[in-house]
Amino acid sequence: MPGTDAPTLAASGTDLSQQAAAGTNFPKETYLQWYEQMQLMRKFEDKAGQLYGQQKIKGFCHLYIGQEACVAGAVSALEKGDKYITAYRDHAHPLALGTSPNAVMAELFAKATGCSKGKGGSMHIFDKEVGFMGGHGIVGGQVPMGAGVAFAEKYNKTGKLCICYMGDGAVRQGALHEAFNMAMLWKLPVIFVIENNGYAMGTSVQRTSNVTDLYKIGLSYDMPSEPVNGMRVEDVHEAVARAAERARAGEGPTLLEFKTYRYKGHSMSDPAKYRTKEELEDYRHRDAIEGVRHTILSQNMATEADLEAIDEKIKAQVQESVDFAENSPFPTPDELYKDVYVQADYPYIHD
Repeated sequence: MPGTDAPTLAASGTDLSQQAAAGTNFPKETYLQWYEQMQLMRKFEDKAGQLYGQQKIKGFCHLYIGQEACVAGAVSALEKGDKYITAYRDHAHPLALGTSPNAVMAELFAKATGCSKGKGGSMHIFDKEVGFMGGHGIVGGQVPMGAGVAFAEKYNKTGKLCICYMGDGAVRQGALHEAFNMAMLWKLPVIFVIENNGYAMGTSVQRTSNVTDLYKIGLSYDMPSEPVNGMRVEDVHEAVARAAERARAGEGPTLLEFKTYRYKGHSMSDPAKYRTKEELEDYRHRDAIEGVRHTILSQNMATEADLEAIDEKIKAQVQESVDFAENSPFPTPDELYKDVYVQADYPYIHD
């Protein structure tokens, strides 16, 4: 791997043909679902990056390009009613769960028709209807919240679980250890996921952590923990399915370290000069979307024309979302006083 600080993958192969040969024990419908979901995430984020450059999207903006398998594989492995929570790289999760691209794009534009009514922006997207409990801007802040969501599911005996995503930089937060301890003590139905893209905000794991195999942190709490090739959607699905089975059986949490890679900088303001072009290109050769595409075509699950039709459909969806966002109104000033408290007539807000 180029560069001494380059992240490493628990890879099943270094090229697409090897990855495809590693296992295709999923039906055609699942592969086509993965392809469509991941292409929607990719094309949506590509467009968001362009719009940010045009200053139509403002503030902070963290793109998910390269990490799509980390969400697609989890969604296919879990059930409707399960809850998802993550940090501020949060555009892709609701898209995979079924939130309208129109609502997500409108939120990026800070429009009233956004899924958070234009009040959250890029880092605070929520959609309760699909079980997405939001993106959260405090580094590591979602970890104890994810444990809390899982506590609620257990307390209410819903049979559902919470999957809680965090970046590799968040594992240095003290709240993580408190949450891990409580989750194990109470056997909460939660799957903790470290999306290890190697660089946190811009400094490699090797330079910031004595423990570079981050899944081993869970072993301190006797939490079942394992590394997962986050560039291969099949591996993600299988690991999440195993963890979900444990959680639903009342056996408690699991920690999964998805070894993945982001092709863009930490945010749109990050030029990512801390890595080489050769390293980036090396990871592009393991692209999860291209891996699924290769499997579909090599296994005769669909034709090039079929996949091109999906691509065109997604291109139209993304453009529709942009048109919707541009034509939507901004929130009115009185929205400042709404959604502050659950009690609609709570006094003192204006005082």
